[in-house]
Amino acid sequence: MLQQILNDMYIDPELLAELSDVQKHILFYKMREEQLRRWREREAWEALAEAEGLRPPKVKRGTWLGAASDKHIQWLLGADGEVWVWIMGEGPGDKPYEEISEELIAERARLQAQREAEELWRQKEAEITKKFRDALANEKARILAEKWKVEMEDRKAAKVLEERIHEEFKRKEEEERKQGEEQIRLQEEQRAKELYWTLKQAQLQSHASENEEREWEEQLRRSKAADEERSRRAQRARDEYRRHSLRAIQKGTVAGLSSMFRELGQSHEQEARLYHHLPGPGPPPPLAVPVSRTWARPLRPVSREIIVRWFKEEQLPRRAGFERNTRSIAPWFHGIISREDAEDLLENMTEGAFLVRVSEKIWGYTLSYRLQKGFKHFLVDASADFYSFLGVDPNRHATLTDLIDFHKEEIITVSGGELLQEPCGQRDSPPDYHLLFE
Repeated sequence: MLQQILNDMYIDPELLAELSDVQKHILFYKMREEQLRRWREREAWEALAEAEGLRPPKVKRGTWLGAASDKHIQWLLGADGEVWVWIMGEGPGDKPYEEISEELIAERARLQAQREAEELWRQKEAEITKKFRDALANEKARILAEKWKVEMEDRKAAKVLEERIHEEFKRKEEEERKQGEEQIRLQEEQRAKELYWTLKQAQLQSHASENEEREWEEQLRRSKAADEERSRRAQRARDEYRRHSLRAIQKGTVAGLSSMFRELGQSHEQEARLYHHLPGPGPPPPLAVPVSRTWARPLRPVSREIIVRWFKEEQLPRRAGFERNTRSIAPWFHGIISREDAEDLLENMTEGAFLVRVSEKIWGYTLSYRLQKGFKHFLVDASADFYSFLGVDPNRHATLTDLIDFHKEEIITVSGGELLQEPCGQRDSPPDYHLLFE
């Protein structure tokens, strides 16, 4: 699936919406790498063609963005035959430059003053709330201590007194809140005036060319900051790739280590002896076998009927959804259910709960994970002869059960620290996967 996206340089918006933020960052990095690779390959080919005389060298005279073509810039001419020039503020219907500048300065001053006033009010409101909450708590504690000392007939009067004091505190708090709001409003107006004159003086003292230079430096600084942030994200993605690869090699769960199964000497006779001791009417199918497709699979799922057929043709022979070495369906496995249904099943479970459902977006599955607050959904690519998270975990697993068991001990992403702990089972009868096993 990832290779198809890189070949087309396009991802379906619905599929993009299924990806987490980390998956989106990694996918953007992969697509950018593919763009650079194609550009370098084209540049190398053109240089070779020019060196061997297969094509003339590039001519940069009048070209647009250095393209090797006849395209060039043609200026719009005025009635006098000269290049037509429009100066902001001097055209028909334009506001004078000074008026536009005044409006921009006033708006910047007003917005900055408004932000500062909001921050001051938040601080003031927090102080008022804490002040009266502490005072009310102290007063309640004092009244409660006195209430136990009075006689039974005086307790009603003490309750009335407490309510009266409570109302008095509420009234004073409201008055102080109004005073605080008025004070903040006056400070906001004063600050707006001060900022306006400060910005106005700065504009008068600076030359137009200096303003342009500062804007250019600011844009350059932001561009460098954005490049550095993308580099950091790419480095984190590469570190995570290497970490998962090393851990997968150590634990022996990479699909490429299939030779280890052959070294264990699992011959047909040993399988027969193993199945002889397993409960059930007969031996289960092999743990994982390469699937040879006898039907023309579409590029992506188009209907539930096609998904059911794909599961029966390709996934059942690979033991997808079964527990290891048994005929029992894994408790975390679910059928073709929506994201909303998955979140509803996980709603009342603790952090670390998870389920695996058949995806309607790709040939594979979706792992739905319960966070402390909210949920995460990871796409599992099963379009080839292995299972792996799309864009997050580079490890390839021979079976779906291998992938689940691996991430019971290893986190899915470094940033999220997701660890599979408690499987989420079925709630209704018949189970939501009954169509897949009929």
